[in-house]
Amino acid sequence: MFRWATPHYRVERVELLTAERLGQLGLRALLVDVDCTLKRYRSEEIPANVADWVAGLVQGGIGFCLASNGGGRRIRRLAEGLGVPCLAKALKPFPFRLRRAVRRMGFPPEQTAMVGDQLFADVMAGRLAGLRTILVTPIHPEEEPWFTRLKRPAERVLLRRMVIPNGAAKAGSITHYGVD
Repeated sequence: MFRWATPHYRVERVELLTAERLGQLGLRALLVDVDCTLKRYRSEEIPANVADWVAGLVQGGIGFCLASNGGGRRIRRLAEGLGVPCLAKALKPFPFRLRRAVRRMGFPPEQTAMVGDQLFADVMAGRLAGLRTILVTPIHPEEEPWFTRLKRPAERVLLRRMVIPNGAAKAGSITHYGVD
């Protein structure tokens, strides 16, 4: 039920996704949303602890690309500050640009995950692109624009209905929904 909006994994914050843990999950690359995933919506900068997390992943051999529906200039500036590539105006939930970004990164889709805070943008785009998906608890969602806040009640309803299947483990702080 609602497979296209069901994340493969769920985590409270991105910093819990270590290179070691991603390796255990068979993941070698991440496409990562920006607003409310890496930083507060209204913030102009990535927090230092998140920038350190990104640097640690890249040094650990994890492919990394920002993937945002946000404007090109702003997302490019953030990506340059992190020293990573980016995909701005990603048009999520459509999967086309995500697929192209994965090809450019040179990692197999089955070893790549889309990480984000929205079921109806990030998770849906990742699922449609054939990637694994990781849902992150949004950072200060009250700062989001009205069109994003409008989707949050429906997301909460779906999340309440998502039951962790038998055999799906909570490994550390990452919840696995047991979906393919």
